[in-house]
Amino acid sequence: MAWTDYGSAPAPGTRICPASAVTGVHPMTVRTDRGDFPVIVLRDGDAVRAFVNACPHQYLPLDYRGSTLLSADGARLLCTAHGASFDKTTGAALAGADCGLDPVPVTQNGDHIVIAA
Repeated sequence: MAWTDYGSAPAPGTRICPASAVTGVHPMTVRTDRGDFPVIVLRDGDAVRAFVNACPHQYLPLDYRGSTLLSADGARLLCTAHGASFDKTTGAALAGADCGLDPVPVTQNGDHIVIAA
């Protein structure tokens, strides 16, 4: 499923959060007139990445049972519900799920992280 297949997917240009707020891995909800859209925003060096916050195994949020979403080595995103792991750069499934996380294109626009086109 692509992130745009979600009925609540925000339009390009929608502000997600202040860029200064992205210092690690942050699950959040983007609220628009389309509804609530669950997203994980993370800083990876100078890059900011985002994924739909829904594990493809059961479609529960990755932070369903806790807030520790990054592996000890910092390379993998973890599902707290059942332990699936995903590459933090691409969202590709590494273990515990048949497919990866849905990436959401984001960019920094001034002082904010926004949905990219």
